[in-house]
Amino acid sequence: MKSLLNVTVCFIGLISLHFNPLVVFGQKPRARDIGIPFTGTPGRLNAITDVKGVEVGYSTIISGQGKNVRGQGPVRTGVTAILPRGRTNNPVYANWYTLNGNGEMTGTTWITESGFLEGPVMITNTNSVGTVRDAVLKWYVKTGWYKEDFWYTYPVVAETYDGFLNDIYGFHVKESHAFEALDGAKSGAIHEGNVGGGTGMMCLGFKGGTGTASRLVKIADSSYTVGVLVQSNFGAKRNLSIAGVPVGLELKDTLNYELKAPPSYQPGDGSIIVVVATDAPLLPHQLKRIAARVPLGIGIVGGRGENGSGDIFLAFSTANPGAFKRDRFTTLNELPNDRINPLFEATVQAVEEAVINAMVAAETTEGINGNKAYALPHKSVIELLRKYKRIK
Repeated sequence: MKSLLNVTVCFIGLISLHFNPLVVFGQKPRARDIGIPFTGTPGRLNAITDVKGVEVGYSTIISGQGKNVRGQGPVRTGVTAILPRGRTNNPVYANWYTLNGNGEMTGTTWITESGFLEGPVMITNTNSVGTVRDAVLKWYVKTGWYKEDFWYTYPVVAETYDGFLNDIYGFHVKESHAFEALDGAKSGAIHEGNVGGGTGMMCLGFKGGTGTASRLVKIADSSYTVGVLVQSNFGAKRNLSIAGVPVGLELKDTLNYELKAPPSYQPGDGSIIVVVATDAPLLPHQLKRIAARVPLGIGIVGGRGENGSGDIFLAFSTANPGAFKRDRFTTLNELPNDRINPLFEATVQAVEEAVINAMVAAETTEGINGNKAYALPHKSVIELLRKYKRIK
């Protein structure tokens, strides 16, 4: 089968205003395409890349099938890179929040202390955080990211666990894969589902992975964009809710995971990483507030912040491009706190849709030892939405 051949692929690309991204890129149907309703107004691409300057790249690693042979596979993993201002070293205001801390996102201590995100955000599997972190440092050297003779930095690398489908102790993510994701990052439409760091992930009883969405908001006379990217690997099937419909309960007897799991495994174990980008002029304390609203979107679809889940979120703003100065004062724009509510709502809406987009795009995947996660059944979901009168 072609899908099981050894392959490393970078999915990302530019898109013209005159073309439908689904046609140009062969993009799988998204949640809205199959009829799932959402509130709020999405951006042109309904993606994190609707925030001007943001670029995303992937390295997707798929090889082998059958019994797990450590170091050989099967392999179902990858790396995702998010560059807030592309390849321009111009730090952005940022902050982060965690709902449940059974996970990792490096570099966050300095983000809280300094208020800035100084480079890309990388997402991979649990055991590859160190490899990707070191690769980012080498990429900085390779690209001349820092112009000073003396510099130090703390790369931001987050993870979710793909060890049910991937030979995670085979350590298949290499420096070259991080470089591929970084060097291949672009603006425009991005793929979802079994791509990048999301390749081997499972979510709410079905196959999960990478998803994205965006919202447009108007505050006074200004328009702003909120974009979200998720690496979705969390939740118990019984809690899955789509457009207010208890899809997980309705489908509880069909398409269940086929896993050889340890006795300690509990439904809901997993993780979710969420990166929120906006062009609204928010300062670090306000971005903390944005990141703290992410769990509300996760809760809508069925996340409960379970003990075995690492739910970690980062938000950044591309406004105030001259804010980072080492030796002089700067003048800033700041959105008043009393005007921030539309951005809270946009964040919740975009997170909800991004998780469902990841599930809609994801494909049934068989990984190590015959473990299998089934794709969300589109037809059944739409039938349930009709049954509950959410759509006609």
